[in-house]
Amino acid sequence: MLNRVVLTGRLTRDPELRYTGSGTAVCSFSVAVDRQFRNQNGDRDADFINCVIWRKSAENFANFTHKGSLVGIDGRLSTRNYENNQGQRVYVTEVTVENFALLEPRSSNQGSNNQGGYNQGNNGGFNNNQNFSQNNAFNNNGGNFSNNNPAQPAANNQPVFNQDNQVDLSTLPFNNDDSNDSSNGNGINIDDNSAMSTNKDNNSSSDNDAGDQPSIDDVPF
Repeated sequence: MLNRVVLTGRLTRDPELRYTGSGTAVCSFSVAVDRQFRNQNGDRDADFINCVIWRKSAENFANFTHKGSLVGIDGRLSTRNYENNQGQRVYVTEVTVENFALLEPRSSNQGSNNQGGYNQGNNGGFNNNQNFSQNNAFNNNGGNFSNNNPAQPAANNQPVFNQDNQVDLSTLPFNNDDSNDSSNGNGINIDDNSAMSTNKDNNSSSDNDAGDQPSIDDVPF
């Protein structure tokens, strides 16, 4: 059989701690639990549920809770009856609590102060990080890198290869014979894209004469 009750609500009064004749602690209290729907006035009605807790848990519950405390309880539904002083039989239905949990700090003010200090500390550090981001070394280095980029002098020297679409051959690492050939219109021409092309007529240059070919006797067989 299943008999399980789980409730979340606020105490309607301070817990009442008593001891039996044998010295066993028992604590009784009532929990107000809001209903899931609203009435015609738009308010939520509440059920007031009597609870009882025993032994060491009863002492702990009485020490750490008070009227208005938000608690969660886990237990079982139980019934009992007794005869009052007037000789009347009284029937009681209540929740016998087996486990409970405190769902709010013991001191709301203390919790609020701690939370405020935590937020201030975090926000302060975050703001400092924002300032660092605005003045960080990376941005400064980036500016210096852009101003002192070693590639820029090379970019400034590029017009040397584009002036009049010609190149001063005396500044290039070619021999004198190639320079003389270029003056005859058979040398190397450099276009606007700084790409070098060689005329096909240079295939019969003096460096490729048959007289300059190595002798077969010089080949080490």
